[in-house]
Amino acid sequence: MLFVYYPPCSTCQKAKVWLDEHGLTYEERHIKENNPTYDELKTWWGMSGLPLKRFFNTSGLLYKSMQLKDRLPSMTEEEQLQLLSTDGMLVKRPIVIDGGKVLVGFRPAEWEAALL
Repeated sequence: MLFVYYPPCSTCQKAKVWLDEHGLTYEERHIKENNPTYDELKTWWGMSGLPLKRFFNTSGLLYKSMQLKDRLPSMTEEEQLQLLSTDGMLVKRPIVIDGGKVLVGFRPAEWEAALL
């Protein structure tokens, strides 16, 4: 299992505690220091079954400063994936990749159903 997170993020910290409390083993990856690549994002998006917009950190300062709320609708999925791969702070976190499952954001009930 791969746990992609941003250590200062309180939601990521809660997710990490949840993983530990449930005895799950995982590899940690700091999203700002080791941003997901275009190919990884494209694969994870495909595996997740989620709309691509769910991969954007819509509450982040970078998202807001780049006015992506207004820009994303006119961008192709290709352009959105390229943009996400440029900076980990644009990517919603945490992300868990476990086999064929990809979870974006921390929702305990969703994680319990998928990982336990």
